[in-house]
Amino acid sequence: MPGLLLLPYLTDTLGVAAGVAGLLVLLPKAWDVLVNPVAGRISDRRGSRRPFLLVAGLFLGVLFAAIFAAPFPSGAASGAYVAVAFLAAATAFAFFQVPYVAMPAELTDGYAERTRLMTWRVAVLALAILVSGALAPLVVELTGGGREGHRWSGAFVGALIVVGTLATFFGTRKAHSRVAGESEPSLRAQLRVAGGNAPFKALLICWVVQAAGIGTMLAGVKYFADHVLVQKSGATFLFAAFVGPALLVMPLWTAVGRRQGKLFSLIAASLLFTAGALALLTAPVLPAVAVYLIVALVGAGYAGQQVFAMAMLPDCIAHDTERTGRRQAGVFTGLWTAGETLGLALGPGIYALLLQVFGYVSSATGESAVQSDTARLGVLLGFTVVPALLVGAAVLALRRYDDRPPAAGGPVDNSPLWTTGNPAPEKG
Repeated sequence: MPGLLLLPYLTDTLGVAAGVAGLLVLLPKAWDVLVNPVAGRISDRRGSRRPFLLVAGLFLGVLFAAIFAAPFPSGAASGAYVAVAFLAAATAFAFFQVPYVAMPAELTDGYAERTRLMTWRVAVLALAILVSGALAPLVVELTGGGREGHRWSGAFVGALIVVGTLATFFGTRKAHSRVAGESEPSLRAQLRVAGGNAPFKALLICWVVQAAGIGTMLAGVKYFADHVLVQKSGATFLFAAFVGPALLVMPLWTAVGRRQGKLFSLIAASLLFTAGALALLTAPVLPAVAVYLIVALVGAGYAGQQVFAMAMLPDCIAHDTERTGRRQAGVFTGLWTAGETLGLALGPGIYALLLQVFGYVSSATGESAVQSDTARLGVLLGFTVVPALLVGAAVLALRRYDDRPPAAGGPVDNSPLWTTGNPAPEKG
């Protein structure tokens, strides 16, 4: 929701200039680049990652609602308040997300099983994103729009975060979790090991650049709906078209991954996203239904990117653990989530810069101002060409990634590499 609504909230409700608004969205999230590896290190030192999910998740729900509270009347004071609240929420999110992403590598050591695990994760994630991203703009409209509408929308998504937090915490209480025997002695040593993991570095670079492309497209949804489609509630329909296909194409991507491998499937999904984004250049002359269908194609590519990149990450972590015998999944996922956060934060910053360069006019009325043809061109290019270039070019980083599954006879559940507080489940 911040990637979808925060930038237009600043420019079209609080009256903050597009360039300044971009910085207000970027800087608090860039903070996560520093705090995420620290969160990973701290969670590695604890016996269980689940308490982090509960405490940080509950804080995040409250702080997220606070982002859209807008207690100050002036645009400058409100903009500063948003930046501080967003910074606090980003910190809470780091301490939830890093342990959360680290857990799959400790729940299973199966190469194929991780793909299935991530498929379910992305499917549930897509459903939650669909509910929050599609309904949040409607909540804004139905509760009066402007500042008041955004307050209700922030409270709605904050409550959704609390529900998800409780479900995750209690839903994993009986899950078997493997823990490697020892951890690296220092954060610097862990970062050095992560830097020496060539497949991880390649995957991380691809993930960050693609996150920037996705973040740029998400930041442009409302602007694209208002100034290119010119349709009421267009942002809701666009977002639903983008995320909805993820629920339908998961079985297809799983079959492709099983047949062709994760690396091939990730590249194919990225190129599908790129082709769809470029096709949206024709949106000004297409009927709205055709635009939504193209966006659905982009969404299908996005779903594949999420599944296979997230399934390849635990492979990189497990390879390192097998090699070193040390428990450092938190550091790898700390770097991973920091990179994702930076990329998703860069997206709105890139889009805001384009708006500023192309002369976009901000508004403090709660409704977007009338824009020039040049400004509308910036809206279109930021939603299409820029995401396509970023997502497509990122696959070049994967040239040296080795996607071969572990050799037969490799480590199994009862390997001395692992210690576990519970007996491992029998393999059927």
